[in-house]
Formats: sequence, structure tokens, C-alpha cells
Amino acid sequence: MTTGVKICGLTTPDTLDAALDGGARFVGAVIFEKSPRHLEPLEAASLFERARRRANVVAVVVNPGDRLLTEIGLMLRPNFIQLHGSETPGRAEEVRRLTGAGIIKALPIRSAEDFAAAAEWEPFADHLMFDAKPPEGADLPGGVGASFDWSLLAGRRFAKPWFLAGGLNPDNIAEAVRISGAPLVDVSSGVESAPGVKDAARIAAFLEAARRS
Repeated sequence: MTTGVKICGLTTPDTLDAALDGGARFVGAVIFEKSPRHLEPLEAASLFERARRRANVVAVVVNPGDRLLTEIGLMLRPNFIQLHGSETPGRAEEVRRLTGAGIIKALPIRSAEDFAAAAEWEPFADHLMFDAKPPEGADLPGGVGASFDWSLLAGRRFAKPWFLAGGLNPDNIAEAVRISGAPLVDVSSGVESAPGVKDAARIAAFLEAARRS
């Protein structure tokens, strides 16, 4: 079965088109001011309108407030909200109510013990995402090109569909899927020419590699 791909942190029409034309199942807008990929909700809404009915639109947020969530729900109307901070399952229910969107919860992973959080989140999230735990003191919760030991996922089963994220690129995606068994993958910095600058050719190469994995 072909691995499903999410291209995250898209900020320009040409790179969004590269993701859509290459068959990405999910396309992500980062709405988090500390990120080099940040878009305001209205900017994201204008850009991602072209993705309607072609891919699932995901708004990536970090510990968002109610006002921001309401703006995202009204302007962007995403299919999913990706929670990438320290949100609780109870907060996820409020996010769903405020936006009308499904929930993807990113869980930071460094060791096998970190997977314990998955059981807590499975009743509340539509998808789980296993991302590399950032270094201590890091300003960003993801999108920094770090990876974790993919073999930690080998043979694991979860009640909800899940993404592998962190440090993926066109050169290692096939190996990552082979080792982890990931049904879905998420990439951001691995298809960039500079922090926050997506590269259409790298996006196409990643999607082609994922299709063959």
C-alpha cells in the first residue's frame, strides 16, 4: 500500500501545487509565530483554497488560544487541526468544538517510554503523529530536521492511524517506512532549501520516493 504523505509548512502557491500535483494526501499550514513557516489565518485561507477537494488541509498550532482557533475555523476551515504543543486530551475536545475540525496530535518521541502517551490520546485524536523530541530549551516543537530511532515503532499497533515525522527527506523516506512500518509520513524541513523555504523539486522527489516505499 502506498504510504500517505503530509507536506507541512507550505507558504507559496508553487510549492503547494507541487505537493498537490505529486499526490500529497495532507497539506499543512503552520500558524505559530515562532516558526519560519508561519502564516496568519487569513494568509493561509487564501493560499490553501486551491487545495480544497484535492487534499486534507491541516492547520498546525502550538498551545493555541480560543480566539486563534476561532479565526482558523472561520477563515481557513481546515479538515484537521494538528496540536503540536503540550495540549491535553480535554483541550482537544474544545479545539474540535471551536473549529469543527478533526484532531492530529503530535507526540514527541525519544525512547520507548514516550509511546505511553499514545494510549491516553487515542480516544480523543483522529490521527497520532510521532515526532522527534526537540532538544532541551528548543524554541520549536518540530520542523528542525531531527529524527528518532525508527525501530522503536517496529511492530507496534495503534487504535488510530499514525504519522512518522522528524528528519525525513527524499533520501531516507524509503528506509524510514521499511523500518517503522509507518502508514503515513510527515515532512517539512526535509523538503526545504533553507529554513522555511520549500523546494518544489524536493517535494516532488519526496512524494515519488514515498510512492515507491
